[in-house]
Amino acid sequence: MADVVILGAGISGHTAALHLSRLLGKKDLGRKHTVTVVSPNSLWNWIPSNIWVGVGKLDKKHVVFPLQPVYRRKGIDFRQAKAVAIRPEGDAADPRGAVDIEYTGQGKVGAPERLRYDYLINATGPQLRFEATPGLGPNGHTVSVCTADHALEAAASLRRCITRLQAGEEQTLVVGMGHGTCTCEGAAFEYVFNVDHELREAGVRDKARLVYLTNEAHLGDFGVDGMTFEDQGFQNSSELWTASLFRERGVVAILGAHVEEVDEGLIRYETLDGEKHSLAFDFAMLLPPFGGVPLRAFGRDGDDMTAQIFAPSGFMKVDADYTVKPYEQWRAEDWPRTYLAPGYDNVFAVGIAFAPPHQISRPHKSANGTVITPSPPRTGMPSGVMGKTAAMTIVDRINNGMSAPAHEASMAAMGAACVASSGHGLRRGSAASMTMMPVVPDYVRYPTGRDLKNTRGEIGLSGHWVKLMLHYLFIYKAKGRLGWQLIPE
Repeated sequence: MADVVILGAGISGHTAALHLSRLLGKKDLGRKHTVTVVSPNSLWNWIPSNIWVGVGKLDKKHVVFPLQPVYRRKGIDFRQAKAVAIRPEGDAADPRGAVDIEYTGQGKVGAPERLRYDYLINATGPQLRFEATPGLGPNGHTVSVCTADHALEAAASLRRCITRLQAGEEQTLVVGMGHGTCTCEGAAFEYVFNVDHELREAGVRDKARLVYLTNEAHLGDFGVDGMTFEDQGFQNSSELWTASLFRERGVVAILGAHVEEVDEGLIRYETLDGEKHSLAFDFAMLLPPFGGVPLRAFGRDGDDMTAQIFAPSGFMKVDADYTVKPYEQWRAEDWPRTYLAPGYDNVFAVGIAFAPPHQISRPHKSANGTVITPSPPRTGMPSGVMGKTAAMTIVDRINNGMSAPAHEASMAAMGAACVASSGHGLRRGSAASMTMMPVVPDYVRYPTGRDLKNTRGEIGLSGHWVKLMLHYLFIYKAKGRLGWQLIPE
């Protein structure tokens, strides 16, 4: 009998749970094996569609659903709780690994429990670190689309701004990154063009100044050091491709920016040249930097081993090369393949929960020494692939013993797609669609870092249709409906 515990029910954790249920067989869950998911949230959220919620095109009910009914159907145990500590070597009472949890729901709020496991998947996702920038976030002076509830607040704030514009008041709207180390630039990119679309639909675009404030040193970086596209034998950079969109839509871009503080109606920021600036605003959606969730680790005797298991960022160390070395020496081989924690062949960290070995984008510091560089994106498609990969390794080791080789899914051999769509419906809308292969550039295999046949950028209504299709397909998949496993991660 094997007990599997999964921390987190986002894309990585939920995908892993569904595949474990499928591969182990529902009839064996509870009789031979257990799969337990621990998440502080009772709802699953398709986060990419929060963008549409954030401009009022979708309601929250269209991007979330309750987890418990899905897990009940699949024979998966669900605990609405947060993990506070892991004990990979067990304790004096039991040598098996354990996780300490504290309930956030199910009528047991605050109650502690220790769960034993044979296999652990850490898929906790990020801690939204709004506190890293004073005044940032829903409890400060800006809005967010990181959660469905945040997105509802953003939509309401945007609607108030549009109402003022319709009354003849000029407004400045700012969208972007709220710290120099933020990730998910693609989400801010998509949101700024959705805001532009809403302003045009309302007939007030001429009265609005729309600003994109980002930590990217150049447009089109997206935290992956940009891309090179090839079309009809000609090469084009994602920087030029993206800049053309900004010019066409009249969006002002402020690059290489680290937001230091947000007051009511005023953003203070530093740029790469070391200069300090301020930007007055009427509406601002700024994303926070991510950190690992506050988890501690303890040895069997209770000694604190947090620094051994986790990087200073709070993300879990895995089979990556964390050697500190110059940018020119970074290699695709530095990135993890199995997502196993060093020294533990039964502990995985997937999705945003694993510690990347280094940035993907070229590192930058301001003239004052402030780090202003996007952190590596690890969301969406790569997260789902990692979750499935960990699940497949666990199933093989349950069935064939611990000597069974681990499955691999390096981001240096994995592709990804990003569809930034504005508008909603089948006939009105457009999208900037990008694909890349691999996510982490490999300059040994490819002169431009990526396979040009599978790295492309396109704009048009067809991409918008793809985004709509993905919205419905992935919610269907996440609900574990008939044939869900046939839909790729």
